Amino acid sequence: MNVVLHLGAHRSASTSFQCYARSVAAPLAARGVTVWDPRRTRTGLLHNVAARTARPRDVGRVRLASAAEAARGTRCLVVSDENMIGTPRACLRARRLYPDIGERMARLGAAFRPTRAVLQIRAQDSWWTSLLAYLVTRSAPPPDPVALAAIVAARRSWRDVVTDLACALPDTAIVVTPFERFADAPDALMAALTADPVPPRAAPGAFRANRAPSSAVLAADLSDAGHPAAPCLRDGRWAPIPDAAAASMREAYRDDLYWLRAGADGLARYVEDADPARAAQTATSAADRRGQDDAGDQDRLEGSG
Repeated sequence: MNVVLHLGAHRSASTSFQCYARSVAAPLAARGVTVWDPRRTRTGLLHNVAARTARPRDVGRVRLASAAEAARGTRCLVVSDENMIGTPRACLRARRLYPDIGERMARLGAAFRPTRAVLQIRAQDSWWTSLLAYLVTRSAPPPDPVALAAIVAARRSWRDVVTDLACALPDTAIVVTPFERFADAPDALMAALTADPVPPRAAPGAFRANRAPSSAVLAADLSDAGHPAAPCLRDGRWAPIPDAAAASMREAYRDDLYWLRAGADGLARYVEDADPARAAQTATSAADRRGQDDAGDQDRLEGSG
């Protein structure tokens, strides 16, 4: 049985993907595919597995559950839980993207022994804006100028995150997809995960779960908590990140995408086309060949379209 990890990221349509997967569980099962989403992983299965205090029995619990799944005839187990790589609050505390992804995934990798891990990324300005909105609705205070300045100054990019992930999972094929292309195509993401070029179809717009709240809702939540909303609103929009900082983040994202398209130093495969058949092909073609020369990776990316 192949084990494939869907790592999110947060605020990158992971909940929408999980809703899609639940809606097509029966046809997936007929193909030998099972999806474990947070309803399965957050009921004790992954408790303490990614922590520094992880014990052998924590790893054993995961391996026993995986073995039981294989015994039921599952050929491909997709584990979809964005908290595997960290939490929104941890990112905000550290003022950077997933600071502990390396340590966490090294431990989870030892438990699952995955063949592939898929990470969906999003432009940093959009990601932080959505993440901060999500946290405000869960009683977090609005971001202050010092915190925002620290986030921008940290300059931790998705390239850094992917590099940490690849180091943590040296025997796992790493695949990266862009939120901007795949948010409305969970079937294409399923294709990249399972290597099935014809997964159960998702109609465009059918799955849009856990979207960021409106500016009116955010303003009301802040007011109820005794915080002024005005500093985070511009022209009626939730916009906590200053324009200059947002522009810097967008430039960093363009650099990330350039690196991924150029072969990611052989660490990851970038799947940009949200057509399911092409996503499956690109994600799996030579996906287990890590550390190849850049020219070879570039040739394969160009050939994939």
